Amino acid sequence: MTKFVLWRWKAVDRHGQIQQGALLGDDAASVSDRLFHSDLQLLQLRRSSHPRRGCWHIQQKIQVFRQLATLLQAGISLSDGLLLIARQHPFREWQALLTEIEQQVSNGIPFSSALQQWPAIFPPLFIALIHIGELTGKLDECCKKLAEQQEKLYQLRKKVMKALRYPLFIVAVALLVTIGMMSFVLPEFASIYRSFNAPLPAITVAIMAVSHWVTTQGPGWLLAATALAFIGYFLRQRNPHWQEYQQNLMLRTPLVGPLWRGQILSQIYTTLSLSQQAGIPLLQGLEAVEATVSQRLWQKVILQISAQVAQGIPLWQSLSESGRFTPLCSQLVRIGEESGALDLMLEKLAGWHHNNTEEQADNLAAALEPVMMLAVGIIIGTLVIALYLPIFQLGEAMSAG
Repeated sequence: MTKFVLWRWKAVDRHGQIQQGALLGDDAASVSDRLFHSDLQLLQLRRSSHPRRGCWHIQQKIQVFRQLATLLQAGISLSDGLLLIARQHPFREWQALLTEIEQQVSNGIPFSSALQQWPAIFPPLFIALIHIGELTGKLDECCKKLAEQQEKLYQLRKKVMKALRYPLFIVAVALLVTIGMMSFVLPEFASIYRSFNAPLPAITVAIMAVSHWVTTQGPGWLLAATALAFIGYFLRQRNPHWQEYQQNLMLRTPLVGPLWRGQILSQIYTTLSLSQQAGIPLLQGLEAVEATVSQRLWQKVILQISAQVAQGIPLWQSLSESGRFTPLCSQLVRIGEESGALDLMLEKLAGWHHNNTEEQADNLAAALEPVMMLAVGIIIGTLVIALYLPIFQLGEAMSAG
């Protein structure tokens, strides 16, 4: 995640005049060096504030490029468009960034080169498409396509995560309710049952045994599970092989695997089709895909495909040999390569995976909702029956007596 923050500075220029402003940087040393190379003698430098949450979110980038495309189509120059967006942007970090980029553009530096100085904010695909727009004179169209492509990928990723979070949330609620009843409610009933001096139903005995284990052994196991979770998270962050193992496991998980695979494939094909339509060579397009895909497993797959394509192996054959792509992918890519319509076939693949993954996400949520409700009902119903069945039997015994 990008960690750039805003720095307020005050300095003396070559004419002895005091200047002040704001710059975006990751530390004070880098900001000081930039001011020094601008012939400014630094007087004061202080950190303005921590960046607000969501400052560098993809939605902010989508909004900036969509607004820029609209302004360019309206006939406004690039420099004026960047200034207008900077002045109305709600985040001060973006205001400083866009203002600095505008100054570089006004000094004759290409827009793509100015963006290239911020690789942690603008991925290679952004820079490549903007460069193509500068060469072809269609910067507005490239900005519009870039914003639309990123918006589609973001919405699909959001829908997939929502579909995956829903069952996890239901399971967590059911687990918490069960643990709460076994830890606090069942022990109270157990003390009442001991005063009956009568045999209890088998289901009640079993539930009370589980409750006793939860209250006596549960905290220790919970602490151990928490420690293992922290260790697993640490290994995932530090060990690349553990990341690949975890991502391979996700691909093999029922329900979760197809959703995750579909979302990744939609992102890969959308990026490739957009780069092909813009005239970017296939190898550079694959490099952009590798940079935009955050999962290490898929980065490794794309890197292997790039190496094979560089050796002259057709793209469809590289996709087929990787084992991560469906036969439909290889067939359509082969048709696209042989017919010279690779960009069209990649766009069709991106659309198919996008629509298919959206449908799977909707079906998953619709199918799991009654299943989860039934599971929660069975768990809660079993606990209630186990709690009140001895009381009902005691009432029947007293009536018979």
